[in-house]
Amino acid sequence: MAKTLITIGIILVILGLCWPLLQKLNLGRLPGDFVFKSGNFKFYFPLTTCIVISVVLSILFWICKK
Repeated sequence: MAKTLITIGIILVILGLCWPLLQKLNLGRLPGDFVFKSGNFKFYFPLTTCIVISVVLSILFWICKK
């Protein structure tokens, strides 16, 4: 359990350091990300971004498993 938590922590630190580079990829503004606006209400649902992140993480975990 401790080893898993340390690994997750290291991954989060690396993602945090790479955040400026990740923002340039326009994740969160892909076609298929839904934004609903009504008056002063705004609902944002990043469907395509979630799918892309899921596929990338699935591939990474599959590679690490081997």
